[in-house]
Amino acid sequence: TERRGLRTQTHRTCFCNSSNHTGTRLVHNTRTRAEPSDMISTRSFRKSLCAILVLGRTSGAFRSLSPTTFPRTSIAAAAATSRSFGRTASDLAMSKRVLVPIGDGSEEIETTCITDTLTRFGAEVKTASVMDGELICTMSRGIKVIADMSVEDAAKEEWDLVALPGGMPGAKHLRDSDALSTILEKQKQDDKLYAAICAAPAVALSPKGLLEEGATCYPAPQFRELLTKPSDDEVVVTGKLTTSKGPGTALKFALELGEQLFGKETRDKIQKEMLVD
Repeated sequence: TERRGLRTQTHRTCFCNSSNHTGTRLVHNTRTRAEPSDMISTRSFRKSLCAILVLGRTSGAFRSLSPTTFPRTSIAAAAATSRSFGRTASDLAMSKRVLVPIGDGSEEIETTCITDTLTRFGAEVKTASVMDGELICTMSRGIKVIADMSVEDAAKEEWDLVALPGGMPGAKHLRDSDALSTILEKQKQDDKLYAAICAAPAVALSPKGLLEEGATCYPAPQFRELLTKPSDDEVVVTGKLTTSKGPGTALKFALELGEQLFGKETRDKIQKEMLVD
């Protein structure tokens, strides 16, 4: 299933708009009963309409709906399409774009908190795999997540925020990605927002000179010794960089990022809706 920017391998996914649940994807099992040739059922019509919408937006031409090509090539575009229904051109122009790079061993609580929370704010959130030629990432606790794109493709686009989850060895995979390094260096050079949590500040940012003095990270000696004057605060903002400690502070971290993108008033609204004190 897929919800709020994250996809897990469970069923084939078809995207439809819901006025009550922005960003929600409806899942239908692809195994359907054969139906009479002289009638078109509601289910068949709905599935065909979704397929046409997806394929038309992603390639401009129809593709084979094979089990291997449809989920990989079309899901990200369909998600963006479903979120755009009912929104004005002004709304879409003001949308903030957020990139969440992931790899094998990335921390799933932190990844989900970032993607889910910022989607609630109204951001367009994309996950990008740093694993060479592979979109499916096995997270730190075994959950499999299908990224929206490769990090190489993400490097061709512009982002308002790049937020790195922690987890090991996920943070090492982020560190070793040349394409991600290019993205992060461009964010800093363009004075745009970037962020990291848990092991990522120490492991992925510090070796590349992208970490500011007084940042924070997961409170383990092997990580803190890589920081200059590390802070004990749960969330630290130093210029355009935001850092945080780990899974237990991930929601506060994501809310802070949402405030930076959309303002305090929107944060207060989302925080209240999420029942966060």
